[in-house]
Amino acid sequence: MSDIIREIEAAQLKENVEQFEVGDTVKVYGKIKEGNRERIQVFEGVVLKRQGGSSRETFTVRKTSNGIGVEKTWPVHSPNVEKIEVVRRGKVRRAKLNYLRNRVGKRAKVKEAK
Repeated sequence: MSDIIREIEAAQLKENVEQFEVGDTVKVYGKIKEGNRERIQVFEGVVLKRQGGSSRETFTVRKTSNGIGVEKTWPVHSPNVEKIEVVRRGKVRRAKLNYLRNRVGKRAKVKEAK
């Protein structure tokens, strides 16, 4: 049974996924369907976490919009994610950046990796 599931999940994986890590600032180009039209909307923010593996892998991006923190979680291999573009690399020392939720202003920034 598990071999069948592995084959189905392997067929759903994308071939070329952008390499990004936790702490990176990324632009996620997501497909939005409105009625019968489809458009691409860009969501730019810091990657807070990556979790899961294989076709179930997801990542969470956080940005501040009009003074309010907004987070979105996407599957890495979703057909609704057109592409992921790394704007800048971040230097972090942990796998999940949940502490950024409590910070405001300059304290909410991640140092840039050199």
